[in-house]
This record gives sequence, C-alpha cells and structure tokens, in this order.
Amino acid sequence: MSASWVLGAVVIFGAHVVFGLAGFGVGLVAMAFLPFVMTPATAVVLLTVYAMIFAAVLFVPLRREFTPRAIGALLLGSVLGTPAGVWILAVAPAPLVNRLIGLMLVIVVTVEFAGKFPRRLEGTRWAIGTGVLSGLLGGAVGLPGPPVVVWFAAQDWSARTFKANLQAFFIVNQAVILAGYWLAGLLTAEVMRLTAAYLAPALAGILLGMSLFNRVDPIRFRRIVFALLFVSGAILLVRG
Repeated sequence: MSASWVLGAVVIFGAHVVFGLAGFGVGLVAMAFLPFVMTPATAVVLLTVYAMIFAAVLFVPLRREFTPRAIGALLLGSVLGTPAGVWILAVAPAPLVNRLIGLMLVIVVTVEFAGKFPRRLEGTRWAIGTGVLSGLLGGAVGLPGPPVVVWFAAQDWSARTFKANLQAFFIVNQAVILAGYWLAGLLTAEVMRLTAAYLAPALAGILLGMSLFNRVDPIRFRRIVFALLFVSGAILLVRG
C-alpha cells in the first residue's frame, strides 16, 4: 500500500462523504488534491465514473421526490454543451478554466450571503443555458455541479426534491460525458484500474454522507450547499 494510494483514498473518501450529504461536490473537493497523485485528466475521468455510479445510488431512496419535467431542459442543454467540454479536456490546459469557475462560485455565494440571491429562476432559456454550462464544465474539468446547483437553489424545492432531481440530472449528464471520454480515448485501462482500487473508500464515504443527510434540516442544508460552493470556489481560485 503506497503513500500515494493512501492520500488518494483519503481524498476520495472525504469527497464522497460530501457527495452523499449534499448530492454534489465530489469533483469540487477531490480535484483540489487528486492531481497530486495522478494526472488531472485521469482524475477527471475517474471522478466522472464514480459520479455516475453513486448518483444512481443516491437517487434510489429519493426516487419518489423526483420531478422529471423540472429537468428536461437542463438535460437538453447538458447534451449540447458536453462535446465542447470534452474537447477542452483533450487539448487544453485546465488552470484558467478552474479559476474562472472559482471566481463564479465566490461571486454567487457572496450574493447569497448578502441576501440578494434570486429565489426563482424561471423559464426554459435559463434551464437550457444552465445545462449547456454544466455540460461544458463537466466535460472540461469534471465540475458539472456548480451551475446546476445554483439553478436548483433558485427553485424553492425541499432538500429531498433538490437532491433527487440533482441525482437524476447527474446520472444522464455523467453518462453522456463518459461516452464523450470514451470516444476521445480518455476512458483508459488506467482509469478503470484506479476505479477498482479506490472503490471501497468511495463507497464508505457515500454511505456515511447519506446517513448524515437524514439528520439535516432544509435551512441548514441550504447553508451547507453554499458553504461548500464558497470553499470550493476559493480553492479553485488559489490553486487553478
């Protein structure tokens, strides 16, 4: 058992605790540290594999809260935005994109903490635009969550509906992104080897996070979501 595997296991466990609790954030947490033990492209693809698998795990106990019509336009936008994101991952460096995402997150959370965040974002254009941005960022740097989480937070849903709809979106979004990675030759044997190697800490983290979710009230849940966004944004701004 090497030191690099232990570091990777700790990071993946912690990231999946966050994912199990909030329903997003696995890439935001893990991408701050995983590039120390593997290439950024490998980390992005690895986390996408896990995100698709564990989004399904999180969705099952929440399936009765799912509202399919609410995310149709988001999914359409995501499919449209993903190819450009996959191309960026294949040919372009990620630090600038990461810093732009971090800046966006810090601004959004600052607006929320100042009490100016909109309680409703209505209309198909908002949903499709959010989906396009999510597909683009998911394909490029493995971070499809932030745009969608911001849009979801402006829908006035319960914590359970929020999380159910988010997982349904991720299942489709991550499957489309993985198909793009496969076509681009990024879904390699090394990625699959690491997926198996880190499966146990990822599963343990998800189960712990799911157990914590059942103890969180809606107001605290919203605060946790925005706190995670702020911390992740700050990390991305500093680290790139």
